[in-house]
Amino acid sequence: MSIKSIFRFLGLLMLIPILYILGNLVYGTFTDYQPLQVEAVEQYTSSDKSIISDSTLSFMIWNTGYGGLGKDMSFFYDAGYYYTSGKHQIRQDLPTVQHNITGAIDLLKNDDSDFYLFQEVDYDSKRSYYINQFEKFGDTKTGYASYFTKNLDVQRIPIPLLEFWRVYGKAKSGLGTYSRYEAKAAKRLQLPGAYDWPDYIFQLDRCIGYHTYPLKNGKELVVLNIHNSAYDKGGFMKKKQVEFFKQLVTNEYEKGNYVVAGGDWNQCPPGVSEQLFLKQKVEDFNQTNIPKDLFPSDWTWAYDDTVPTNRKMNEVYDPETSMMALIDFYLVSPNVEVLSVKGINQQFEFSDHQPVKMEIRLK
Repeated sequence: MSIKSIFRFLGLLMLIPILYILGNLVYGTFTDYQPLQVEAVEQYTSSDKSIISDSTLSFMIWNTGYGGLGKDMSFFYDAGYYYTSGKHQIRQDLPTVQHNITGAIDLLKNDDSDFYLFQEVDYDSKRSYYINQFEKFGDTKTGYASYFTKNLDVQRIPIPLLEFWRVYGKAKSGLGTYSRYEAKAAKRLQLPGAYDWPDYIFQLDRCIGYHTYPLKNGKELVVLNIHNSAYDKGGFMKKKQVEFFKQLVTNEYEKGNYVVAGGDWNQCPPGVSEQLFLKQKVEDFNQTNIPKDLFPSDWTWAYDDTVPTNRKMNEVYDPETSMMALIDFYLVSPNVEVLSVKGINQQFEFSDHQPVKMEIRLK
């Protein structure tokens, strides 16, 4: 073989990874999920209760981690890897995913809350072996209405980039809302803020699950399922999203409605230190707070500051060394009284987040 032929062969070899990357970008761009600002959401099950007559109601929020982020998960992306997975995991094995999903189902079976606001509920994803968790959870709560608000629909997430034979793959996921009552309206509200191309192709399209329920006094209870931006260096998108959220909920309150919002905010409540659950101070741990002056003082941030709700997945869970924070909580309007709020400490057995229960009274 001549020198010229060798160089031609080497050139072709170098061209293969370039074509692979370009192919993924082209495919991702043309199949990108582009939701409208306001969309109807999918309803799976129904309830025969159409009007809320009780003044006391109970809620549970939980980011279920799509069944794939249990206590033994050390996620390569959270550990700072992109091109390879290093010594970290891309996904948990099938028996572990099934164990995590069963843990969520058992929680639903043994709890009697009126509303469940879940995040990262997979619908059709490689990372959770294509198990439809939204429908499984809905089947568990007989007599509840269930609503799926999609915020992730990517045909192929091609990372780790250099491990093309076992990439993250297809992901379809969203917010699962389960309620004892039938919603009068259920919508998907797109949140502002977006990544630049090509990052936006593979990131979540952040949104709010908006649900309204008629009350016997003629007003409405507005229930919002929250999952704000996570990988947002500088917090620019978070700022836009909470400002959008403030406008939305204050408008509802001014109409005379009651507002309960809960979920994974990916920020700490106002005034709560991100270092609260750390055994020792970590200099580069930067979990921002929702601004203290965002809402008037008669709005209530409801949380349990004795139980961490999130752990960082740069390593498997270790109660002594894991970085933990409180980023899952509620906000209620001035016409809602918080009777109790309690974090459920599962030692992160089934997810990188932990559930939080709340009981309220409508004034």
